Amino acid sequence: MAGVKALRKIQMGKETTAGTAVVATAIWRGMGTIEDQRETGRAEEDVGILMAPARIYASRYQAGLELEAVPATFEQLPYILEMGVKAIWTGATADAGSGKVYLYTAPTTVQNTIQTLTIEGGDNQQAEEMEFCFARSFALAGKPGEPWKMSASLVGRQVATTTYTTGISIPTVEEILFSKSTLYINTAGSIGTTSKSQTLLAAELNVEDTGLVPVYTADGQLYFSFQKGLAAKATLQITFEHDSTAVAEIAAWRALTERAIRILTTGNALATTGTTHATKKLIIDCYGQWEKFDKIGEQDGNDIVTGTFRIGYIASAAKALEITVVNELANLT
Repeated sequence: MAGVKALRKIQMGKETTAGTAVVATAIWRGMGTIEDQRETGRAEEDVGILMAPARIYASRYQAGLELEAVPATFEQLPYILEMGVKAIWTGATADAGSGKVYLYTAPTTVQNTIQTLTIEGGDNQQAEEMEFCFARSFALAGKPGEPWKMSASLVGRQVATTTYTTGISIPTVEEILFSKSTLYINTAGSIGTTSKSQTLLAAELNVEDTGLVPVYTADGQLYFSFQKGLAAKATLQITFEHDSTAVAEIAAWRALTERAIRILTTGNALATTGTTHATKKLIIDCYGQWEKFDKIGEQDGNDIVTGTFRIGYIASAAKALEITVVNELANLT
């Protein structure tokens, strides 16, 4: 039967060896379709024919998948962070509670090892597969009354037809609700101690470049040989009420003052509460400086102001970006 959108599906599996395809073990609760990004060339030649003979050749293989913006969940956001920041896969036990901690610290002086995945995608007509998948960029965006939205741009080695791995259940997930977030802004030497209430209207973490790139070498194949980590780029954009907090941060921008910003979002209570974590959590810790502030704007009659925070390494913290997810999964599947 011809394909229909309602029967599209994305499934993924953890690769033991990067680039060696594996069967899928989890369903992605989101949207997106695999793109074959192979490059082709055509030889130019003078052979006495006005419309040149067909002579197209494949010069390079690559695959891509845009994970469209969907509600972020405590259970599935880690898949993006595994592919774009650091391989964790097994949650750490913080205390006697049932919470499992997935701590993703962006690399500074040493490259991180990431977790590559094999991804299956398509519909009821045809499934396709790409291996050696990692994230070139990802984003988290939120505003009151909605969940945080997660999205990512993935790279894979090549596209091949396949059949879906069967027998995978749709996972149970909990949405990360932006209205349950708390904003903290401190000087660079500390983080998460000074909350800023009644001011956060919207936020977007944009890791515009994870620094992860495919490297093509003459190695007997048309797909890339390996992946390596280069310099990354990331910003945090925050929209404030035009209040005392906004005024103070504009002053910090003009003074080029280093800042430490935390956005903490809580979820439902854990089955067993601990002394450190009583609920599911998303913690976004950003270090750096304000890069710009827009002129005063308006939203529903309120004056607002939006600042762009350039995330960067701060020596006093010895880090630039750290994302923590607390859920109840002993490990990702």
